[in-house]
Amino acid sequence: MASTTSPIRIGVVGYGNLGRGVEAAIALNPDMRLAGIYTRRPPAQLKPGNADTPVYAMDSLLSHKGQLDVLILCGGSKDDLPSQTPELAAHFNLIDSFDTHARIPEHFAKVDQAAQGGQTTALISAGWDPGMFSINRLMGEALLPDGATYTFWGKGLSQGHSDAIRRVPGVAGGVQYTIPVEAAVEKVRSGVRPELSTREKHRRQCFVVLQDGADADAVRQTIVEMPHYFDEYDTAVHFISAEELARDHGAMPHGGFVIRSGNTSAQSKQVIEYRLQLDSNPEFTSSVLVAYARAVHRMAQAGQYGCKTVLDVAPGLLSPKSAAQLRAELL
Repeated sequence: MASTTSPIRIGVVGYGNLGRGVEAAIALNPDMRLAGIYTRRPPAQLKPGNADTPVYAMDSLLSHKGQLDVLILCGGSKDDLPSQTPELAAHFNLIDSFDTHARIPEHFAKVDQAAQGGQTTALISAGWDPGMFSINRLMGEALLPDGATYTFWGKGLSQGHSDAIRRVPGVAGGVQYTIPVEAAVEKVRSGVRPELSTREKHRRQCFVVLQDGADADAVRQTIVEMPHYFDEYDTAVHFISAEELARDHGAMPHGGFVIRSGNTSAQSKQVIEYRLQLDSNPEFTSSVLVAYARAVHRMAQAGQYGCKTVLDVAPGLLSPKSAAQLRAELL
């Protein structure tokens, strides 16, 4: 594997928090070039970090086929990626961060059909979970077959749960933090293999700005009883001002742990732990996408077409360094 001799031409589809993070990550990788940003907004309204970066209307993307090596899709998993990824995989090598875990097999099948038909390489569900945590769950299971895997998320701001809060009648604004229960984490780290309920593993903390005249008790009750989001957790709701929300809760920190606790013999307990502590969830996710975009480019050059996940990618393909450099420096 040799270093890329000419910059990998990256197209960014969407320019929200994730798209801006991808733009910043590309700037840190000299073997890549941001060839264009594609948006559904009027292009003139979008101001990229580098004023020289071209901005195009989304409907011009197909006319640029052959001018881009990899597309990085920065849309949402709910409404954008389920249709966008398979549609574009028929024409471009690409990568997305689809994170609806239960629907990944379905998403994979649609994207694979499109990519096989178009002779492209399309990698889905890259990021930190799914993504980096997925790799560490696999490693834990493979290395400690007699064991149990535990995933803890946070402390961090959950964008999906925060959006659910903001949709509650009477709420003007709000955020939600997912917080691991420390006692549960320490029990797992000790090598014990506890059976933990959803409530025992995480708690949720909400900071909410009420609309004028809203009933605080009714809002609190609606949040804590919300199915699939809060009803299975110990949830605290704090009412704050709009000024406090803007001042104290504008960042997007996150992170978590993957812990595999197991035995290699009756006498020997082993614990594997992988941890992330992130100041910015979207910026880190963007960095993962950019590294895997390099791998997608190399796999496409090798004729490895179809849909892929992070579980299919050799680690060396992520690095701009040659295989010889990696053997000399990292082994």
